[in-house]
Amino acid sequence: MERVVDFAENDSLRRLLGSYDSGSKLIEDEFGVVLISRGSKVKVRGEDSKVLMVEDFLRKMAPLLHKHPQSDDSLVSDAVYAYLNDTNVDLPGLFYEQIKVPSRDADIYPKTSNQKRYVRLMRTCDIVFSIGPAGTGKTYLAMAIAVSSFFSKKVKRIVLARPAIEAGERLGFLPGDFREKVTPYLRPLYDALYDMIPMNKATYLIENGAIEIAPLAYMRGRTLNGSFAILDEAQNTTPEQMKMFLTRLGKGSRAVITGDITQIDLPAGQVSGLVQVQSVLSSIRGIEFIYFSSADVVRHNLVQKIIDAYEAFGRPQAAAPEPVAQTSVDRGKGEGAAG
Repeated sequence: MERVVDFAENDSLRRLLGSYDSGSKLIEDEFGVVLISRGSKVKVRGEDSKVLMVEDFLRKMAPLLHKHPQSDDSLVSDAVYAYLNDTNVDLPGLFYEQIKVPSRDADIYPKTSNQKRYVRLMRTCDIVFSIGPAGTGKTYLAMAIAVSSFFSKKVKRIVLARPAIEAGERLGFLPGDFREKVTPYLRPLYDALYDMIPMNKATYLIENGAIEIAPLAYMRGRTLNGSFAILDEAQNTTPEQMKMFLTRLGKGSRAVITGDITQIDLPAGQVSGLVQVQSVLSSIRGIEFIYFSSADVVRHNLVQKIIDAYEAFGRPQAAAPEPVAQTSVDRGKGEGAAG
């Protein structure tokens, strides 16, 4: 089958094809078709179902390429994977859901339909729980909303907390003062923050108390007014710690709690606060839960396959049927047949 899509603008087509035809090659590899471009038109060849799918994808891409200022190659690759995860996705709407961070040169935007809903929930709900595997943007997007809210003066400060739990290994004695001792546990939060705000400016805001990064234990006894609070790695909280964090919120504050309940590092037999809270708070209006899967992974494309492989490996395997014991009658029949 062969279909033709006219982009009307050569520039839009150039952005689709990408530098060194990277976009074109990606589309051909992921959809299993052949693309032939000439002028402002793209010819799609291949199996009927695949050609129709690519035609639909390209028609959805045209308005996105026309208006979106993002770098070409990443835009096309993000759109391809978003479409393959959900062929009914509204690509223009998905990628226009931008998070403006004044300290960054480029806006941040959700890359899957689930991430888009996550962004909307964080903008409209006071407490949001995001649960899912690593690489799905739970912490990064929460940090983006927090920083955006701070610079737009919707909140007065940002509070970032994490339980000081080691991930399956013992770090032993850590030298230095309080900050030096806890920094290894909080490093992922610093990394996300420095991607939003230049290090020198972030350091200034931290020193002045506008941004606070601390272990969860240091939240006890406090009231957080006018704050955007993020609790990361919440699967490693106890039920008591989870309750303590949630009850810190004061007037004008919002909280996002992130975690992966498949990576709990608590002692054996200890209930995770993130697991329990789903039963305790799921029916309360104003509190929302959103669940991510491997389809939402936005790290290296192998990460999604790694998560799927581990999930498949962890599923109970069907037991092999027990061999049927042979009776003397059966053996006799067998011997007769053989003879």
